[in-house]
Amino acid sequence: MTSAPLTSAPEIISSLLDLTAWAVFDVDTEGRILAGNDESGSMQLVEIAPDGTRTQLTALPSRCSGRYVPGTRRVVVQHDDGGDEKMQLSLLDRGATALPATAADLTPLVHDPAYKHDLADVSAESVVFLTNRRDGVDFDVLVHDLATGTQTTLYDGGGYLVGAAASHDRRSVAITTLSSKPRSTQILVAGDGATSAITAADEHAHHTHVAWAAGDDALVMASDHEREFAAVVRVRRSDSGTDTGAEATVWEALVEAADHDLEVVLSPDGSAMVVGHHQDGVTTLSVHAPDGTHRRDITLPDDGVPTVVWAPDSSRFAVHLTTSGDPGSIHLVDATTGDVTTVVDGRAQIPAGLPLSVPTVHRVPTPDGEQIPCFVYPPGGDDAATVPALTGASVVLVHGGPEGEATRLFSPVIQALAGVGFTVLVPNVRGSAGYGKRWVSLDDVDKRLDSVADLAALRAWLPELGLDPERSALWGGSYGGYMVLAGTTMQPDLWAAGVDIVGMSSLVTFLENTSEYRRAAREREYGSLEHHRDLLVAASPITHLHQLRAPLFVIHGANDPRVPLSEAEQIAAALAERGIRHELRVYQDEGHGLAKRANRKDAYPAAIEFLTEILGR
Repeated sequence: MTSAPLTSAPEIISSLLDLTAWAVFDVDTEGRILAGNDESGSMQLVEIAPDGTRTQLTALPSRCSGRYVPGTRRVVVQHDDGGDEKMQLSLLDRGATALPATAADLTPLVHDPAYKHDLADVSAESVVFLTNRRDGVDFDVLVHDLATGTQTTLYDGGGYLVGAAASHDRRSVAITTLSSKPRSTQILVAGDGATSAITAADEHAHHTHVAWAAGDDALVMASDHEREFAAVVRVRRSDSGTDTGAEATVWEALVEAADHDLEVVLSPDGSAMVVGHHQDGVTTLSVHAPDGTHRRDITLPDDGVPTVVWAPDSSRFAVHLTTSGDPGSIHLVDATTGDVTTVVDGRAQIPAGLPLSVPTVHRVPTPDGEQIPCFVYPPGGDDAATVPALTGASVVLVHGGPEGEATRLFSPVIQALAGVGFTVLVPNVRGSAGYGKRWVSLDDVDKRLDSVADLAALRAWLPELGLDPERSALWGGSYGGYMVLAGTTMQPDLWAAGVDIVGMSSLVTFLENTSEYRRAAREREYGSLEHHRDLLVAASPITHLHQLRAPLFVIHGANDPRVPLSEAEQIAAALAERGIRHELRVYQDEGHGLAKRANRKDAYPAAIEFLTEILGR
């Protein structure tokens, strides 16, 4: 720990990229926490005992996650190969395996490296998982018996499934599937050889955090069904009539807010629920009774982005909290009293001399009368840690998705950019989640370029912050990478440089070459190859490449199943042919983004130096 301010840009960047990230996956009956951290270089499983002792459980080549098998010392480990997202499921016996366990130490549970197997639910007797192994496209729901190894199919009705929750009696499973409309999901219940629709397939509504109420007679979830913002609702089948369609569902609002989205995590026994109030990139928590009655607010050390995991006896829950100034802490909360105990303090690892930027919240006007939510991170620290030549320079960092959201969590990249002297703008352009159903729908299909136009509005607003609009760059990953390429090609006079991370250079080739199981899900947002090809061509950066003048730094993982490497290769080839300054860095052991610290420490400092050279006076 240093006491003096860090005074060189490389030192600031390296210190930020060396910080350890944490995650929380489960809590067992004895109070142990199944966590993850990337101290070893990628996210690995770590067990935290009630006395605070930490034991690293895995040492796998790629990041992993997991869940406890209740009542045992076994862990179901979910892992892939080099970021390819083809998840495999294995068993780790905590009491019989040398730790940390390598891949050779795990017992295969559900393995077929050609397909995805996503962990959905775990009980003492069985594991529920989603898999596309039937045809490589459609997902099924299966239950794997841990004693016999037999597998039973609960659902094979097709579609892109994103979650499944087993009922308390293990006879039914609530399935969340993407529907045909953008930013919409459908809830199905499968069991006893039949499947029924709880919500309509053609409704523009988003349902999340689905869980079974006590007695298995209803579902509790967050939903924007027939409303602008998500509320906590209880849904059940009608007691009257014989209709088995979604129109037979009875809706009851348990907790609602007029101007922001709510989230919910129901306790295992259904006796309580944690409700999150989500506003402008942070979420505050409260505990409610199952009928929605407010019991108590939860006071955490700071406002940020929490993830909640209940203990199996519903007496307490673990919270992973990341804020703009906290890389990630873990807290245990008593569900009855609301008392908070810090298990891991992520702030303790931050060097005393490391400057951190605290964002301010703004609304940026657009020419058509909209207001873009935006977080502004000023250059970090008042000491001479920043690069003087960057005074007045800015980076606009766009999130992925496109139905994603920029939140006020800890970002080493944002803090590194601010730490060396950039002002960083992090907008939620139209099409972003977190600001209601209308806002998230403003970039669907033929409105794609309205979202790109928001970049120009942000650039025009820079003088309001005292910034030089001629010295501004774009940075983004995935859809944010697309926005970097779209901004620099379609608005060539506005942007001085760009950093594109796993972005799409052509919406046509992206949809043609993305993994088969993802294509239909992405077409509902961008438009289909069959019906909207002209729109896709018009909205593709590579169509407008003849206008590009800005230098580009391009980062991609060779194993990316979402945005194929060819998207980066074709933009780099075109830049080379036109003699435009660029750099392409491809990482052979990565997928959709950089999961390994060694690769982040290779790519991000180089990208920041790239922008510093171009934007520095």
